[in-house]
Amino acid sequence: MNAMKTTNLNRLGRFVAAAALCGSLLLGGCNNAGEGALSGAALGALGGLAIGSLTGSAGKGAAIGAVAGGIGGAVLGDQNERSSRSHGR
Repeated sequence: MNAMKTTNLNRLGRFVAAAALCGSLLLGGCNNAGEGALSGAALGALGGLAIGSLTGSAGKGAAIGAVAGGIGGAVLGDQNERSSRSHGR
């Protein structure tokens, strides 16, 4: 039974990681810091959940991923917005 539970967790982790990767490709073009922070936090939470589920602490992984993704997304969104303004878009 324990081997079956481990296999299911591995499958779940792979699925969540694949979903996060697809989501990051779709949401990568955030226009400002607010959009970037929201999408980054969501994607970070998914990635953290996947990594955390493999190590046995999905909740902690999701929380850490959400914070890191939110910060990273805000920075990238802000840079995209500044770049758009400087190019007159």
